[in-house]
Amino acid sequence: MSNIEIQSVLSQIRSLRSQSPALADQPAAAESISTVGRAPETSFAEAAKDVLDSVNATQQTANDLKTRFQMGDPQADLARVMLASGRAQVSFTALTEVRNRMVNAYQDVMNMPI
Repeated sequence: MSNIEIQSVLSQIRSLRSQSPALADQPAAAESISTVGRAPETSFAEAAKDVLDSVNATQQTANDLKTRFQMGDPQADLARVMLASGRAQVSFTALTEVRNRMVNAYQDVMNMPI
């Protein structure tokens, strides 16, 4: 779609919006479209820290549940302990795989000829 066609569609939307009193209070389509597709801006370091914190929390929860089960807590049954341990193991394995792939990608980039 060319810029002229986009402007034409936007002008039609504005004219229809001005004709309808129910839509007059709502923001213009161009204003709402400009913020729809944007993702929140986070740095790579923040994203990596969030993932590490999540994996750490999962492992600590599993460890706490294991300890409660060993102490005889009736709310910490074996099924919950095994499920939490499995989740912790899967999240740690996924984290390790991502790290390995990132290291491989870094090494590939560093080994590229200039």
